[in-house]
Amino acid sequence: MAAADRTAPAPENWEADLTLLGLVAILDPPREAAAGTVTACRAAGITPVLVTGDHPLTAEAVAQRLGIASAQDKAVTGEEIQRGTERDLMTVRVFARTTPEQKVGVVECWRRAGHVVAMTGDGVNDGPALRRADIGVAMGRRGTEVARQAADLVLADDDIGTVVAAVEEGRRVYANVRRFLLYALAGGSAEILVMLTGPALGMPLPLLPAQILWINLLTHGLPGVALGAEPTAGDSMHRPPRPPEESVLGQGLWARLLVLGVLITAVTLAVGYWAHGTGRPWQTLVFLVLGATQLGVGLGSRARPGTLAKPFLLLALAGALALQIAGAYVPVLRDLLGTRPPGWADLGTVAPRSSSDTR
Repeated sequence: MAAADRTAPAPENWEADLTLLGLVAILDPPREAAAGTVTACRAAGITPVLVTGDHPLTAEAVAQRLGIASAQDKAVTGEEIQRGTERDLMTVRVFARTTPEQKVGVVECWRRAGHVVAMTGDGVNDGPALRRADIGVAMGRRGTEVARQAADLVLADDDIGTVVAAVEEGRRVYANVRRFLLYALAGGSAEILVMLTGPALGMPLPLLPAQILWINLLTHGLPGVALGAEPTAGDSMHRPPRPPEESVLGQGLWARLLVLGVLITAVTLAVGYWAHGTGRPWQTLVFLVLGATQLGVGLGSRARPGTLAKPFLLLALAGALALQIAGAYVPVLRDLLGTRPPGWADLGTVAPRSSSDTR
């Protein structure tokens, strides 16, 4: 085998070859889904910021391609941060040539302003910022061991879109918690008000203990579980993030809870007062109406009302309503609950009142 001739002359276009080689070496285009992920973040009220140790021109090109920054937005370098040339770091969307300490400084700047900061990274230099952020997200495949140990979450697929999916799931869970609290607390407060106010209207004991337990079992059983499994609302990722200090009962939920509790109480007591004055089985009608109106609140709490998508809640409410009615007509349950079967005409009279829109 002949040895290579090291004295062979270089090709005439060697400068072009080197330039092409350099372009190929530095060209690392973002994933196709990355731009869509940034767009989804912006729609959800999440502000994307690029903080990198790369060259400013590289950082600007990537940020513009992904939609993080516009052509007018220039990268702020770590040297400028150190000199104090750029004072308001929260107006900057691209940072380049930054040190690990400066990455931490950017994270702290956003946190001091009251924002919840998520930091993604894969290198050793990202470790301090990942640890300091509210949620540190490391890459599982290409990420270093330091980054994975410092992070709170590790993406097994290295797909930043997983973070957006996690945000959507978090909003779904939070919204379902609020739905269940509204449903459960409104019904519970109505039960208390009925028991306290009923005697003033001539009903000495509006409900028996077994009847109260039966209502709670039906309303907080399968319907409660189904509320927790409600799908994501269609506009959940187009709403701004809630303030971190906001109560889970904020945004007017307390007012809705009180209004619904009073409404359920008023409907229940009105039916009971009418039945008591006409000699009908008023206690059984109070039992039926109180349970049915609470189930009506659950129906009005659907994430996507008017559709048959994810019908688990509809089936759970229908099953609970059937058992509620069975408590007044099935002999075994009547003996257990102390109810008397009202006439079907009476049931038809109170049904429209119980099914009024309580959303």
